[in-house]
Amino acid sequence: MRKALLVKYGEIAIRGKNRYLFENQLIAAIRKNIDALDAGHFIKKEQGRFVIYNREGETDVEALIERVKVVYGVLGVSPCIISDNQDFSVVRSLALEYFKDIYPALADGTTFKVSVKRANKNYPLTSIEMGADIGALILEHYPNIKAAMKNPDINLYVEFRNNAYIYSETIKGVGGLPAGSSGKGVLLLSGGIDSPVAGYMMEKRGISLDAIYFHSPPYTSERAKEKVMDLARRLSLFAGGKNLHVVPFTEVQLYLYDHVPPEKLTILLKRVMLKMGELLAQKTGGLAVVTGDSVGQVASQTMRSIHAVESAVSLPILRPLSGFDKQEIIDIAHKIATFDISIRPYEDCCTIFVAKHPETKPKASIIESIEARIMPNLKPLIDKAMENIEIYEL
Repeated sequence: MRKALLVKYGEIAIRGKNRYLFENQLIAAIRKNIDALDAGHFIKKEQGRFVIYNREGETDVEALIERVKVVYGVLGVSPCIISDNQDFSVVRSLALEYFKDIYPALADGTTFKVSVKRANKNYPLTSIEMGADIGALILEHYPNIKAAMKNPDINLYVEFRNNAYIYSETIKGVGGLPAGSSGKGVLLLSGGIDSPVAGYMMEKRGISLDAIYFHSPPYTSERAKEKVMDLARRLSLFAGGKNLHVVPFTEVQLYLYDHVPPEKLTILLKRVMLKMGELLAQKTGGLAVVTGDSVGQVASQTMRSIHAVESAVSLPILRPLSGFDKQEIIDIAHKIATFDISIRPYEDCCTIFVAKHPETKPKASIIESIEARIMPNLKPLIDKAMENIEIYEL
């Protein structure tokens, strides 16, 4: 008998012949997250499950839970014990031992149920009969509790697969698909609330995202950069790692500030950021650019503004927050623990250079005309910035 963590996944289970590819990507993401713990952790494929335990010593299940439950693709995790011996007399005794260890004392009238699943149908008893037998054994030692088939206070699970597994709790994971299973993209990551949430939602759908951040010293401080790095670190826990590309953006931004009408600066600035995001995607194999736009939230996110920036790139622009209001976005930011990082009082380049009265109904043709006029002098600055990107592996 040994302690372990049982890992359950959702959408992957309904995949067809290429299911093993999704499983392998999920294992790779989990592996990156648990490598920071003690060496010796082994990830074993089971039937519709993964099992993680330490082959070199005691398994720190609580530490594993925190590292594994946040990985995209994980539906839930269950602390469990494993028995290599599947003889029913052995397993029923282990089930009782486990129950007594987890629930040393229970209030009068507590209800419980034993749920048994068996892949091997050659046992002399059915799953229902096995559950009833284990339940009767538990009642001998807990005469003050009661069996209940519906809505029990405690559900003890016993699964016979390649080994026998016993557990009584499933801790909810984030679900979704493993990052990378749907391809790659680039996330425009600012220090605000929205873009980290957008990245989380797209990666949950299996898109592996490199993040790009536009840094404009001395107008933006090192604290602003550190804030974005902390956001990227937080997002990396869900995906099993992340690359953050920090662009030296000062010269590009000052050129735009000097050569673009103030009311049109925000739109042109966004177009340039999208272009640089696309350039990074071309280098990294990305197939889309992801932004934190929410329709109507600010001047650059009106329908006219969205239309005016759309032609900046040829790649798809994914906007997972399009239909969300601010409170809905904040709720998700709290859920994924990025909100408190995002509200640190260090401004990014967009906030500092924003116009007092940005245009809300720009004409795409006029924006494109201005961009075409300034691009001969702007492009060398963009190329220089892209050549001097700092890359952080988080």
